[in-house]
Amino acid sequence: MSTPLHVAVLVGSTREGRFAPVVIKWLAGRLAERGDMTADVVDLTETPLPTVLPAFGQELPQDSKELLAAVSPRLAAADAFVLVTPEYNHSFPASLKNAVDWHNEQWHAKPIAFVSYGGLSGGLRAVEQLRVVMPELNAMTIRNTVSFHNAWAEFDASGEHADPAVEAAAKAMLDQLAWWAHALRDARSVRPYAA
Repeated sequence: MSTPLHVAVLVGSTREGRFAPVVIKWLAGRLAERGDMTADVVDLTETPLPTVLPAFGQELPQDSKELLAAVSPRLAAADAFVLVTPEYNHSFPASLKNAVDWHNEQWHAKPIAFVSYGGLSGGLRAVEQLRVVMPELNAMTIRNTVSFHNAWAEFDASGEHADPAVEAAAKAMLDQLAWWAHALRDARSVRPYAA
């Protein structure tokens, strides 16, 4: 039996009153059921990142280094990622783009799955945008996703979701993520990824 995969779950929304905690609780339950994965939820409201990137070649200010120190090592330690995002104006939140842009090699040769939520589109347009961005950082996005359409009506008062189709979609997504995470972790152990 191989070492369990370490999955970083990156919470993209920092909006007040956000629905993300409901989705994260649901996703954490699916991950906890698996014996082949451990999860680290990286919530950008709890670990905010700087919003001003330094000029190329300039050293980071100390306060930026401290903020990054709470996130960057956790992303570097991940074998795989699940990005959880709502849809803002046909795309994903600025807080998520900021987290993506502050990092580079942390994404290299690692698979990324998406869980999205929103209104009629279920956040799928945010995922479409992320599928364009993440390969630029040498990450591998997997095909299967989970999206919650009209998410606020999909969960009961205790935050549970009872649709068997969603459970099947989550299993398929996490199975795909595990396959790619094992394959890419094995490859990285044999030779460093050449960016």
